[in-house]
Amino acid sequence: MLTADQEIETAEPTNIVIFGVTGDLSKRKLMPALVRMLCCGLVHDDSKIIGIVNNRTEEVWLKLVREGMQEFLPEVVEDENRWKKFLSRLIMVPGDLGDETTYQRLAEALVMLDGKKNAMFYCAIPPDWYGKVTQGLHKVGLANEDEGYRRLVIEKPFGHNLASARALNKELQSVFKEDQIYRIDHYLGKESVQNLLVYRFANSIMEPLWNRNYVDHIQISTAETLGVEYRAKYYEKSGALRDMIQSHLMQMMTLVAMEPPVEFTADAVRDEKMKVLRAIRCIKPEQIKIQTVSAQYASGTLNSENVPAYVTEENVSPDSATETFAAVRFYIDNWRWQGVPFILWTGKRLKSKAAEVMIRFRKPPFNLFDSHASVPAANALIFRLQPEGGVVLRLNAKKPGLTTDNEEMVMRAPYADDAEEVADAYEILMHDVLIGDGTLFSRADEVEASWEIVEPILDAWENRVSIERYRAGTWDIPAMDELTKDCVGGWHKPTIHK
Repeated sequence: MLTADQEIETAEPTNIVIFGVTGDLSKRKLMPALVRMLCCGLVHDDSKIIGIVNNRTEEVWLKLVREGMQEFLPEVVEDENRWKKFLSRLIMVPGDLGDETTYQRLAEALVMLDGKKNAMFYCAIPPDWYGKVTQGLHKVGLANEDEGYRRLVIEKPFGHNLASARALNKELQSVFKEDQIYRIDHYLGKESVQNLLVYRFANSIMEPLWNRNYVDHIQISTAETLGVEYRAKYYEKSGALRDMIQSHLMQMMTLVAMEPPVEFTADAVRDEKMKVLRAIRCIKPEQIKIQTVSAQYASGTLNSENVPAYVTEENVSPDSATETFAAVRFYIDNWRWQGVPFILWTGKRLKSKAAEVMIRFRKPPFNLFDSHASVPAANALIFRLQPEGGVVLRLNAKKPGLTTDNEEMVMRAPYADDAEEVADAYEILMHDVLIGDGTLFSRADEVEASWEIVEPILDAWENRVSIERYRAGTWDIPAMDELTKDCVGGWHKPTIHK
């Protein structure tokens, strides 16, 4: 978490309104993050937290808040003074999101703070409700900024395909201006992701190498050991391509590939990201089998425990062809990256958990040590996003002894010596909303462009009746070796300790 001695921009006092305040996201992430933010000054001390609660009394709601905090941030509950101070900031507005009178009660509940009624509306609710909530806010005048700023936060998925994303954007923009809308992607709030931007643009040492002349290919990945858990109903409709590649990983790709922005402002950064998305080569129907991989986990053994197949998970159809592993090989047709494969892949129930950006450099043009047993490996720069955030550089060095045989040397630079120094993504992103910084949030045109890129793949996969399987707890996905066969080093499988 952030600490009070760090230099941070103080946000104005705000009414922080949470729709879905009794849900899982609020319990696990939002409420604990707000408590930590209040402690270190990321949220102004005079701010209020307003929860929209249906079919519960205030006593029952506060009991749920306490139980959630006891589970995810117990030290707050155990400190009676701290807990009472937090409770004093909570305001409950009873009502159903489908009832217009709920929004009128919300309007009346907003507190005047330093002469303003600033409000952040956080939609921790299913996407089907976004339109209803924004219209409800509009009808009672809560979208206009006459009395203070009004900012709307929505969680992914931002649509289910291109048509629905366009419809959602149109509906949101009919009520709120684009600069009032914050499409939150918690991946971009990770400090290790932001460190990638600083690494690229605050150092000159790598910039001459950051192009097609020296980079062989780039792999951006998230490997998970977990299955679908409680998300099966959502995952059956989504699959790995929609859930991770269209959103998180494509956003990461734009940060890796974009040109330096003219300034570090929201629109300057997002303009450069859009240039990358516009340059991505369209995947034609006949190329989908060559440039994509999809598979689904079967039963297997993970950490010495037997785990079930995806099709036997609760709320999953026994004949489901939903992918739990997806990979796409993209090309960016511009001056910097022409011909360099960008391989984005994600999977569940794999052998280890890690999220990485791996830049594999070309082999040396001439090998002086070809007569020796050990051939130098191609260099790699790896950004580890989670766990153990940091940077790894793989170089070649001479082995100790009388020969010139070489071995790979691994240089590790952890992002922080103490994990407690690293702020939670939701702390960073909610603070950005409170200070009006949209840099780490997706703009409407970015969302639509990313859907347009993946839609041909989704269409090709839509009506399949079967899918390749891989055994849980393994890397046994032969199609990935084929997808990366011409890439130096092949498929990069992350491990916990680099």
